[in-house]
Amino acid sequence: MYIQQAFRYKNEWWRYLVGFTIVFIVSQIGALPFIIVAALKMFSEGKDITSLQDQNTLMTILDSNLTLFLMLLSFAIGLAGLFLIVKHFHKQPLLKLTTSRKKIDWGRIFFSFGLIVLTTLGFTLLDYYNNPENYVVQFDLVPFLILAVIVIVMIPMQTSFEEYVFRGYLMQGIGVLAKNRWLPLLITSVVFGALHISNPEVGKLGNIVMVYYIGTGFFLGIMTLMDEGMELALGFHAGNNLIAALLVTSDWTVFKTHSILKDISEPSAGIDVIAPVLILYPIFLLIMAWRYKWSDWGGKLFGKVDEPLEMVEENASKATAIE
Repeated sequence: MYIQQAFRYKNEWWRYLVGFTIVFIVSQIGALPFIIVAALKMFSEGKDITSLQDQNTLMTILDSNLTLFLMLLSFAIGLAGLFLIVKHFHKQPLLKLTTSRKKIDWGRIFFSFGLIVLTTLGFTLLDYYNNPENYVVQFDLVPFLILAVIVIVMIPMQTSFEEYVFRGYLMQGIGVLAKNRWLPLLITSVVFGALHISNPEVGKLGNIVMVYYIGTGFFLGIMTLMDEGMELALGFHAGNNLIAALLVTSDWTVFKTHSILKDISEPSAGIDVIAPVLILYPIFLLIMAWRYKWSDWGGKLFGKVDEPLEMVEENASKATAIE
């Protein structure tokens, strides 16, 4: 069992509290290069650097490719910090944070990656064909190639950081402490969604967008628990963000990039926001369930997480020896 294997390593509650705090601080330190470069740019132009406190202003000071790279850098640094915490503070191999299998299943990663990429491409092309007035083709070869390199290298680090924190580190840590599966699923999904509340999409469309973010958290958490590993979540999250950065941008999304298309339509907080959660995500889960032969949904999503039998016996033996 994916969560259960965390019992075999240093899993005291205070370790997860300290570890999560350190990872958060490290990721915030990783954001300093972005702020410093932006401040130097504004200072050189004689602008008031106090406006850096506004996220929207911060995102428009530099070239979008440089902005994207510096923004994603904090996630890469945070990911390195998380790996060090897991290895040296919890004495847990990265493999056991990733999956319950004997090795990482790259086929699963590429399957979920391809599933969301092809789906997004299909729906975008369909919408472009039916509503061409909503888009502007802004393809510019050199900036796009630079963007592609940044995206291919950095976005997997960004999405992996989020997945390893929520579907990995916290999912296992809360599961070991609560000794069940539903509580870590609930907490990690809600917190994952809540951390997106500062995204410009929320300001543009309203709080209903949180249904999408929290729903996505549940979707990624469910596939992790059902599949007893993070591979599907890693691939899906990377594919979703990568294609979003390369294919379509707009003035009100968190990724403002030199993408192929720019959406110039006025967004509305309607069915488009909740359709992925209510329609697409269940279909994706059914496809994965069929492909990977998932069963016992109730047990895997709501069942108990017990300490491995051999550890119970080992602890009992130690207690007997002490007596």
